[in-house]
Amino acid sequence: MKPTTRKPITTRRTLLSTLPAAALARGAAAQDGWPARPIRVIVGFAPGGGSDITTRALAPRMQASLGQSLVIENRPGGGGWPATEAVMRAAPDGYTLMMGTIASLVIGPVI
Repeated sequence: MKPTTRKPITTRRTLLSTLPAAALARGAAAQDGWPARPIRVIVGFAPGGGSDITTRALAPRMQASLGQSLVIENRPGGGGWPATEAVMRAAPDGYTLMMGTIASLVIGPVI
């Protein structure tokens, strides 16, 4: 058998893999003038962690694409569950987003 070589995960690959989500958000924005005010992004982990770094790396491109600023709010603790609850309780107006992990978005609610 021939061994397979895996390409390392890089920041560029991470950013490129999230661009489709930004493009979909842009399509939704064209419908009714959304966003008309800053968008809050809740991160369920402490500043400096993987989720926080990824969110802050994506923020400038999302701001340029959406034409609106992003406010990044860290809510660490409980494996991201407090942040998940905050997003669930937010008004369903599209101005609160979450950068989560499988633990906070899938496993926590199931448990």
